[in-house]
Amino acid sequence: MKLVGISGAPAGDKTAIAVNHVLVNAKRTNPDLKTELVDIRDYEIDFFNGAPLADYNEDTWNIVKKITSADFLVFGTPIYQASIPGSLKNLFDHLPEFAFKRKVTGMIATGWSDRHFLVMEYHLRSILSYFKGLVPTGNVFVHNSAFNMDGDEIKDARVLERIQALAEEIVALQDGMKNG
Repeated sequence: MKLVGISGAPAGDKTAIAVNHVLVNAKRTNPDLKTELVDIRDYEIDFFNGAPLADYNEDTWNIVKKITSADFLVFGTPIYQASIPGSLKNLFDHLPEFAFKRKVTGMIATGWSDRHFLVMEYHLRSILSYFKGLVPTGNVFVHNSAFNMDGDEIKDARVLERIQALAEEIVALQDGMKNG
């Protein structure tokens, strides 16, 4: 099985760090698991204009292929202005409607306001559900204060425990779907 983690942050490292923590913990849960971190900053994704996928650049094609070929996924997003960034929404616009059918799609978000956790529940969850993804219950919001002063490490033990629980849940759910 392959778990792909998508960091949907157009800038900064916190979201990629949080997504990577999920991938590392998932690998600990199932050492046979293959994982890959896909950081949106590493791709020049064309702006979606309604054309078929074949009409877009190679980066757009490659990131869509990585996502659709994954067995299951975890999406990381920063919260900007009480929403996901436009770059992540643009990526979603390139995906086919049933892209996540029979796939677990976990969520992890970073942000400055405690209320931003609601964006995962009321915005990102509906997008993942539209694509027919199974969204687990243990999704994680990481307040920026959970990081160290340099912003390159999560220091909050409770957040790390929740990330571990999310990783365990998505692995167990995907195992159940595969074997069910």
